[in-house]
Amino acid sequence: MTAPPIRIGTRRSNLAIIQAEGIRDRLQKTAPEQAYEICAIRTLGDRDKQTALYNFGAKSLWTSDLEEKLVAGELDVIVHCLKDVPTSLPASCELAVIPARDDPRDALIIKAGRPHTSLESLPEGAVVGTSSVRRSAQIRRLYPHLRFANLRGNVETRLAKVDDPASEYAGMVMSAAGLERLGLQHRIDQYLGSRDGGILHAVGQGALGLEIRKGDRKMQEVLGPLADVKSTLACLAERALLKALEGGCSVPIGVETKWAAEELRMDAIVVSLDSTRSVENTVIARVQTVDEATALGEELAQILLNGGAGEILQDIHTNRPPKD
Repeated sequence: MTAPPIRIGTRRSNLAIIQAEGIRDRLQKTAPEQAYEICAIRTLGDRDKQTALYNFGAKSLWTSDLEEKLVAGELDVIVHCLKDVPTSLPASCELAVIPARDDPRDALIIKAGRPHTSLESLPEGAVVGTSSVRRSAQIRRLYPHLRFANLRGNVETRLAKVDDPASEYAGMVMSAAGLERLGLQHRIDQYLGSRDGGILHAVGQGALGLEIRKGDRKMQEVLGPLADVKSTLACLAERALLKALEGGCSVPIGVETKWAAEELRMDAIVVSLDSTRSVENTVIARVQTVDEATALGEELAQILLNGGAGEILQDIHTNRPPKD
C-alpha cells in the first residue's frame, strides 16, 4: 500500500503558500519516497482584514484555526511565519523545527514614482502604512515628522494600496523576508535594521516555524533534517524574551540577535505607543543549548522589566481600545 501524503497546513495567502511549497520542496529532497500535500485555509486574521492588529488583542490570530485541524488529525504539520506563533502553544502541539532564517529586518517600500529612498527623506506629515504598533512606535520615536495609517491585507494587496495615486500612503513597512520570498526585493527602498534604519525587528521575524502534534515521532524524524541550529537558538532566545515580557504581536517589542562565533548578542527595546517612553538594553552570552538560549532571553527580559518596561506594557494592555 502507498503511504498517505504528509499534509502540510498553511494560510491561504500567496506568501504563505510559497513558504509551504519551499518546505515541501526541501522535504522531497530529504525524504523523496514520501508524498506531500499542501492544505491552505483562511485563518481569523485572514477573514478580518479591516480591524487593526492592535485592536484584536489575540495572540493566536493566524494559528488557532490551523492548530484545530492539526489536533483533529486533518493536518500533519503547519508552516508558520514564526513571528505569528504565540510563545505558549496548545498543550497538544509543539514547535518541531525552525529552519535556516532569512533576513529578519523590516523594509521600507516607497509609493511607485516617488523620489524618496528612506524614512528620513520622506517629507513632513508623510503617511507610512503599517498594521504593526512595534514598527510605528519605533519609527515615530526616531522620525517624529511622519504619520501612520493602518494597512492590512496580503503583500500584493498592500502594495496596490500604497501605489494607488489616490491613496494617502507615501510608503509602507513590512518584513524584508516576505518581499524576498515573493521575488519583490526590487521594491525595497531601505532596509531597517539597527544599523541602517534604527528599527529592531519582531521576535522570530524572517524565520519559519514548523508545528506538529506533540510527540509525533514520525513527523519529528521527517522534519528533523530541516532544522538549523543557530537560527533555532537565536529564535528561541527571542521567544523566551517575549514570553517573559508577556507580549504578543500587538505590542511594541523589538529585538535583534546576532552571532559572533558561539556568542549570541541580543538587543531589545520596548516603546510606548506614543513613543515618548522606551527601555532598551543588550546582553551577550555563550549559547550552545536550548536552555542557554532561554536563559539569555529571560535575562534580557528581566533587565528591561527592571528598567521600566513592565509599566509601559501594562499601560498598553490597560488602554487597549475595545474591538468594534
